[in-house]
Amino acid sequence: MMKATPFLLGLVFLGFVSSFAQEKIWNETAEQKEKRLKWWTEDRFGMFIHWGLYALPARHEWVRNRERITNEDYQKYFEQFNPDLYNPREWAKMAKRAGMKYAVITSKHHEGFTLFDSQHTDYKATNTPYGKDLLREWVEAFRAEGLKIGFYYSLIDWHHPHFTVDRIHPLRKETAAEYRKVNKGRDMAKYRKYLHDQVREILTDYGEVDILWLDFSYPGEFGKDREDWGSVELLKMVRELQPKIIVNNRADLEGFNGGGDFVTPEQFKVPEWPTVNGEKVPWETCQTFSGSWGYYRDENTWKNTKQLLVLLIETVSKGGNLLLNVGPTARGTIDERAQHSLKRIGDWMKFNSPSIYGCTQAPKSYKVPQNTLLTYNKKKHRLYVHLLDYPLQNFVLEDYKGKVKYAQFLHDGSEIQMKEPYGHAFDFEMGEKDVNLALPVVKPNMEIPVIELILH
Repeated sequence: MMKATPFLLGLVFLGFVSSFAQEKIWNETAEQKEKRLKWWTEDRFGMFIHWGLYALPARHEWVRNRERITNEDYQKYFEQFNPDLYNPREWAKMAKRAGMKYAVITSKHHEGFTLFDSQHTDYKATNTPYGKDLLREWVEAFRAEGLKIGFYYSLIDWHHPHFTVDRIHPLRKETAAEYRKVNKGRDMAKYRKYLHDQVREILTDYGEVDILWLDFSYPGEFGKDREDWGSVELLKMVRELQPKIIVNNRADLEGFNGGGDFVTPEQFKVPEWPTVNGEKVPWETCQTFSGSWGYYRDENTWKNTKQLLVLLIETVSKGGNLLLNVGPTARGTIDERAQHSLKRIGDWMKFNSPSIYGCTQAPKSYKVPQNTLLTYNKKKHRLYVHLLDYPLQNFVLEDYKGKVKYAQFLHDGSEIQMKEPYGHAFDFEMGEKDVNLALPVVKPNMEIPVIELILH
């Protein structure tokens, strides 16, 4: 996963233009693409899983970069890796109970270690004390729970001997002369073939794969771009092997139709639905429970339940998906803090998921009341009002007269009456086109109550 710097956040948005490019990686109409992405745009909520050797130092998944650790010094984690408590069935059940519909796992992160039994490297899970293909177990478990599956694959590889040292490498240098010296004997063409071979493996050996999450490009001086990855050929291969697959936008293919299906603002709330040339584009924000993607024992900036629910609701209210990350421990368990949050999200989703699944941004004709977020289900023609700050009895919907047939709380299906505002010693006049909902004084036992409006 990339670090959320202004440069890289900007880089994420470069992918917006991919759908509008002239050059084509494959032929697909806008209607065909919409149909291919339909399940994803309806499911809205997924689990991201960052897991690798970095779970042992437990100091962030970029620990090699931050501490400039060499291959030799990092080897101890490979030799100690033995997640004896790994039970992907438990992970899958947690994701499903939280209301997540799909999941994406790091088949290989920047450190170069693969969770799968790759035939192109010895640096893999099957050669650790654990000795088994972690990815295969994961795929079987998540499919068994009815979840769609996706593979994250890092284009970057700090372990491979032919991956050239660049500005984000643990062995990074300062000058061009130093880079020439440290990269003597390294051949990106050999690494490029390795990269393509491994992507072919994960898209061939595990059946139908729903999502491919490539990460990431950083063009410019001492960086890497589409030429380094062979991105055009890579994506053509991906589309040929898995025609139904959904691919993110981080292979630096902003000039190519088919180079990416959705954009990926990371650790960032977009102010509005992202557009290019005035046209809305599919998008998914990837976010963490805390400030790290991989397991970080001492990191303590954990979001509370309301923050996480607002993140989910607000994302859907702007037409996007949320991919929420967990970082399993070195023994293969989900951090108890993440487990707690997943359970609380699931408690809310059990009753309020209709305001998330199949929903999107509300039409502009519906004004957003103060301290609320709106989502809209076009198929059901229902509007969902999420009460972030619970109002006192009278809840006025401006310019809603004639638009609402019936109002109820979503969590229990109890009617909310539409009637004149209640009050004493105050001459309150609503607008002629306004509607007042008479809410109970006591807030329902929901972190964020949801009003379901059945529309005319």
